Amino acid sequence: MKELSYINKFFYKYKYRLIIGIIITIFSKFLALEVPGVVRKSLNLAENYRKGIISDIEVVKSDMFYYIFLLIGLAILSGFFTFLMRQTIIVVSRLIEFDLKNEIYQQYQYLSQNFYKKNRTGDLMNRISEDVAKVRMYCGPGIMYTMNMIVLFAVGFTKMIMIDPRLTLYTLLPFPILSLSVFLLSKTIHKRTTIVQVYLSKLTTFNQEFFSGINVVKSYGIEPTVINGFDKLADENKEKNINLYKANAFFFPLMILLIGFSNLTVVYIGGQQYMRGEISIGVIAEFMIYVNMLTWPVAIVGWVTSIVQQAEASQKRINEFLQIQPEIKNEVSHSTEIKGKVTFDKASLVYDDTNIQALNNISFEVLPGETLAILGKTGSGKSSVINLISRLYDTTSGNVFIDDIPIQECNLDDLRSQIGSVPQDPFLFSDTIENNIKFGKESASKEEIIQAAKNAVVHDNIIDFKNKYQTLLGERGVTLSGGQKQRISIARAIIKDPSILIFDDCLSAVDTETEEKILQNLERISKNKTTFIVSHRISSVKNANKIIVLDNGKILQEGTHDQLISKKGYYKDLYEQQLLEKEM
Repeated sequence: MKELSYINKFFYKYKYRLIIGIIITIFSKFLALEVPGVVRKSLNLAENYRKGIISDIEVVKSDMFYYIFLLIGLAILSGFFTFLMRQTIIVVSRLIEFDLKNEIYQQYQYLSQNFYKKNRTGDLMNRISEDVAKVRMYCGPGIMYTMNMIVLFAVGFTKMIMIDPRLTLYTLLPFPILSLSVFLLSKTIHKRTTIVQVYLSKLTTFNQEFFSGINVVKSYGIEPTVINGFDKLADENKEKNINLYKANAFFFPLMILLIGFSNLTVVYIGGQQYMRGEISIGVIAEFMIYVNMLTWPVAIVGWVTSIVQQAEASQKRINEFLQIQPEIKNEVSHSTEIKGKVTFDKASLVYDDTNIQALNNISFEVLPGETLAILGKTGSGKSSVINLISRLYDTTSGNVFIDDIPIQECNLDDLRSQIGSVPQDPFLFSDTIENNIKFGKESASKEEIIQAAKNAVVHDNIIDFKNKYQTLLGERGVTLSGGQKQRISIARAIIKDPSILIFDDCLSAVDTETEEKILQNLERISKNKTTFIVSHRISSVKNANKIIVLDNGKILQEGTHDQLISKKGYYKDLYEQQLLEKEM
């Protein structure tokens, strides 16, 4: 259970609730265990009347009514305290589940971009949902039923020994077999549970990718192939679950068999003792009730063992992520003022997952109020420059400076709060258009939202929708066109009013007329801001203060628009090609 030791801090946090719950559990079971003694006394009373030891029928009736009302009272009190027990211990398990999910989610936010390139979304979702649910069962029902079992065994067997040690000894005979069975099966359950959770992650990932790529699936007409893939994975998942529950299912028949054997022992041995006059009929009845009361705790040993083993396997999977240290850390506690000067000094970047050198010895400087445009072929390293400015990655060698301070020495929260970024593949949330724009500035007024949309030249499109700014978008903004998604993303960036604006090929899906309007607005908005524009279009970058052309992670050309079209090279060739296309 070493993996589950991580949960101990939550037990300590809610220790008073747990202690109260455990006390209530003990008290409720003490009340329940009084019932067999009352039954013994009532049966002995009836037997004594039959034998003539007690002759007054009125006394017998009076005592019988007393025992009946006592049994009813004990049952009601036991039930009430059982209710309180569940209200304390089960509620604690839900609170722990809440805390653990928040901790995992917070860890997911801290982890670097590189982590998400190596792990699938479905697996991440499964660990924060299914795996946490398994751990919750250990924190709630696992503890509650374990306490039930301990109290019933301790008190029940103590009372049985005090009444008749010999009969108790015969009743205990099956329990060594039970202990050995639990020991052997627990290992199998742990191993099979881990496999089940892995396959569940695969199934979740498959579904998530299918739903996200439904347009591609339908466009290519590959639904039968996808369905076959799902069926195969679901069958494998089913088989792994069946293997797990075969092991689980073996517990209960074994428990019932052993308890049945205990009952037969009580009837046979107790019957012989009764016939010899060693015990009363009430003792046999009392032992039968004790044995049957202990049936559930004995049977629950298997279930609790299964819960613990499954929780152990799940917590191990959770700990794997919780123990990962983010590659990008905020090492600065004090606030950092970000004015917007950006300097690359022989910066290089190698992605460790692919070992591709994205940037090689890049150097340039951009002052506040200036615009730097970046051009290049696909894979030339344009987006990698943007990733380093946002500090989604750190350089492999060389340095990036913000306002002449190494970027690692800037407060990461302050840095990113002063960056408005529009990625190449814009992401919109399944929310209203208004809330998607407000994501850049939560406190934005209605007027600010409309103005940002106008600057991004998307306001006219929005007011044409039935619900205007309250239009609810589908997942990833699927209900909008590519150009509309890009422009809403631009509105989201500029409403933030940051010191640094980044536009990563965010005008590729808009027509040239709309592009020109947006660029005019951006030129006005970004007068006092540091702006980076990544594009394949000369029209998008021609007004920049400086243009760099990247090729295989190196700067191929550098200068202004007029300087670059005056000399041979990639920029001039691209300019002439796009000019010819426009004329045609």
